[in-house]
Amino acid sequence: MSGGSAKPKRRKAAGSALRYDHRPGRSHADEPEQRDASCLGGCAAFLGFLALLVPPAVLAEYRGHALWGGFAPAWPGGAYAFAATVGAVAPLVLLAWVVPLTRMRWKRSKTRAAAWAVASLPGLAAGYLVVGVITSTWRPKRRRDWDGDCYREGGPCWVHVHYPWLWAVGLAACLAVIALLVGLFVRHVRRSSATAPSTAGPADDPTPRSPSGTGDRRPSV
Repeated sequence: MSGGSAKPKRRKAAGSALRYDHRPGRSHADEPEQRDASCLGGCAAFLGFLALLVPPAVLAEYRGHALWGGFAPAWPGGAYAFAATVGAVAPLVLLAWVVPLTRMRWKRSKTRAAAWAVASLPGLAAGYLVVGVITSTWRPKRRRDWDGDCYREGGPCWVHVHYPWLWAVGLAACLAVIALLVGLFVRHVRRSSATAPSTAGPADDPTPRSPSGTGDRRPSV
């Protein structure tokens, strides 16, 4: 009686080494290398971003007084005309830099992609000049830093005193050029869509009509 009422024993669970198998062709040794590569890429991108900010800051620090104290007032139309020119050129410079970069296709051809990258460098250099000219009119954030050098001829404080609406003129010129570019782009898209070849087949030629005007159709009885 006791032998028939005994409960069956549970099987022991398999060991962890038997339960999980590593995928073939996958090595854990590659993970640290991938992490190091991503860290290096992030550091390089950060340093490149800092390098982009250095030239405009240097231009604004050492050439700002000469730019707005002598060059801008001598521009045809004065300093306000110079500000309008800078504002109008800013969107064009941005396009000259961005458009070649959008044509890069590394998977198709690395040579052409490198050529497009080189073609964007003039736009990048012009962008440095535009940003440097704009930042040379920025006054220090703290009012206590508006010292004698800031009010010296060509300094940021001097520019705001003699040309208080300089930023408005430059911004208006920039927006006007952007609106013009958008209008030209929309017009180009409409023209290209209107002149696109149709995929439908040619229409059938009309059948000759009979003198009675019924064509090939027979009159109903």
